[in-house]
Amino acid sequence: METARFAALVAATITMGLVSGLFYGFSVAVMPGLRASADRTVVETMQRINVAILNGWFLLGYVGALVFTALALVLHLAGGGDGAPWPLVGALVAYVLAMAVTGRVNIPLNNALEQAGPVERIADPAAVRRAFEGPWVRANTWRTVLCAVAFGLLVWELVLDGR
Repeated sequence: METARFAALVAATITMGLVSGLFYGFSVAVMPGLRASADRTVVETMQRINVAILNGWFLLGYVGALVFTALALVLHLAGGGDGAPWPLVGALVAYVLAMAVTGRVNIPLNNALEQAGPVERIADPAAVRRAFEGPWVRANTWRTVLCAVAFGLLVWELVLDGR
C-alpha cells in the first residue's frame, strides 16, 4: 500500500507540474506574445491551439493530475501515509477549483471563439478578440495560481513524506 501511495503522489506531482507549467506558459509567453498581434492572428492562433490541445498527452496531464491527487489522498487516508493529509486535501481542492475555472470560463470562451467561424469570414475580428482575450487571460491567471498552489502542496507532501 505504501508503494502505491508513494507512486500516486509522485504521479500527482508530475502531472500537476505539467498542467501548472502549461497554464504558466500561456500566462507569461503565449498570451503576451499574441498581445501585439493583429486581431485575425489572435483569433486564428487561439482557434488552432484550442483544436491542437485536445490530445492524449494533454488529457494525461489534465485528468491525471486530478485522478492521481485523489488517489494519493485516498491511499493516504486508507493508512498508507503518516500525519495529517492537509497538503493533499489542499492540492485537490485547489486543482478542482482550477478545473472549475476552466470549465466555467475558459472552455466556454474557447467554444465561442470556435463558433465565430473561420477567421477569414469573421466580419469584426476585433469584437471577437475583445470578447475572448481579456476574460480568458484573467481566468487563465486564476487557474495558473491555483495549479501552482496545488503543485506546491504536492511537493510539500513529498517533503513531509521524507523522500
